Amino acid sequence: MNDLFKQQVYEITKLIPKGRVSTYGAVAKAVGYPNHSRHVGNAMGGCPKDVPAHRVISSTGKLSVPSFRERLEKENVIVQENWKIKDFKTLFWDPLKEL
Repeated sequence: MNDLFKQQVYEITKLIPKGRVSTYGAVAKAVGYPNHSRHVGNAMGGCPKDVPAHRVISSTGKLSVPSFRERLEKENVIVQENWKIKDFKTLFWDPLKEL
């Protein structure tokens, strides 16, 4: 994973509106690497503080990082007991359709 890929991932992630979520796979597709969702996850692990990594979740609507629950709830995103986002399909932000 190179620095250009990481930078592209961070730029897309910064565009996710508050109160919305996207997925590792959707971000990967948006930067032109549809099969690299795991690389997006790895990039998010060391991202700068100005990148809202808490808004990027698994394709099943589940939080990958439980500590992000509080940040999402501050943005009025409801996280259920099973770590899934309530109304995931409604809150899903698809960069390919919304940019």
